[in-house]
Amino acid sequence: MDPIRDALDKAAPLFEKGGKLEKLYPLYEMHDTILYTTGEVTPTGSHVRDGMDLKRMMFSVVIALLPCILWAMYNTGYQAQFAIASGGVPLDNWQSWLLTQLGFSFTNTNPVLCVVHGALYYLPVLITTMVAGGIVEVSSAIIRKHEVNEGFLVSGMLFPLTLPPTIPLWMVFLGIAFGIIFGKEVFGGTGMNFLNPALVGRAFLFFAYPAYMSGDAPWIAANFAGVDSFTGATWLAQAAVTAGVLDTASWWAAFFGRIPGSMGETSTFACLLGMLFLLVTRIGSWRTMAGVTAGTVGTALLLNAVGSSTNPLFAVPFYWHFVLGGWAFGMVFMATDPVSSAFTNSGKWYYGVGIGVLCVLIRVVNPAYPEGMMLSILFMNMFAPLIDHFIVQANIRRREAGYAT
Repeated sequence: MDPIRDALDKAAPLFEKGGKLEKLYPLYEMHDTILYTTGEVTPTGSHVRDGMDLKRMMFSVVIALLPCILWAMYNTGYQAQFAIASGGVPLDNWQSWLLTQLGFSFTNTNPVLCVVHGALYYLPVLITTMVAGGIVEVSSAIIRKHEVNEGFLVSGMLFPLTLPPTIPLWMVFLGIAFGIIFGKEVFGGTGMNFLNPALVGRAFLFFAYPAYMSGDAPWIAANFAGVDSFTGATWLAQAAVTAGVLDTASWWAAFFGRIPGSMGETSTFACLLGMLFLLVTRIGSWRTMAGVTAGTVGTALLLNAVGSSTNPLFAVPFYWHFVLGGWAFGMVFMATDPVSSAFTNSGKWYYGVGIGVLCVLIRVVNPAYPEGMMLSILFMNMFAPLIDHFIVQANIRRREAGYAT
């Protein structure tokens, strides 16, 4: 017999109803279902089954995120190495101390060295996120007396990718805890939330600690303050204050993601690889993605036609919006969240178009806040139930009109 299965079966009476550790049953059940399939199944044939359940869906999204995760580690290291090679100095932190002790060359932009350097920033953020989120999830399950589900897995993988590499770990802990509690648990847990928990956590950090989530310094893990003609500002932030800055920039560099920004959001190419996987597995809605794209293109073209001599972002072409900020990451992984997005097919179009329109408007109309994808998705999250309501009511009226009288 499987020794692990045997040990779990022997421990089960302690956690089941009437056992000494009954209150901790969600903790036992979590480990049991991670290692094995659940023992609670429907024995009759009255249910339609396929190969996709919540656990497989969550792991599929994690697989789709792998290109962004790998690029997060590479680009974080590359941006730091490049800044130091340009005359900057390593940050005074444990990562730099460790690399120095290992004889690490800070001026070498070898891909392997860049990944190692970037991993020392990304992995602690990921571990902190998982620990904090795990504590909140298990505590909520114990208080509510229900099983721990896999819903946090995706939020825990998404959240670190939306953060700058230099963010303090205590802020990571606080941010994801806030996002899970106030973005999901207060509404009843996974499947009941109408806001994306990862975006709620990031929005909280942005407004509570703006110095660590905006400006020039947070995006590059190196000290470049004394380097002439070098800036750590994101390209979107530079475009908001300097007319024509994108005219001399490389669109392909932005597309592949070798630019400053949040760890996992810079590479549109990596996001598109994840998008293909989500579309093939039918986890991500192509209608939502197409709606976001259409809304972005239409609004950008309209503002280009209007023109403005006081705001350089009015002149930014739509194809630049695609590769700057968190547009691609938000469209692929955040907007398509099956819980907080619209459910109806027609509603997904309206929902996606709304995100695209608001993203460009927030970026362009408010130059002080050039990144608009986060707020546009959260705003449309709140309207998704209303959109579905009107779509359903319209379908009902149309069918009633066809009834025989």
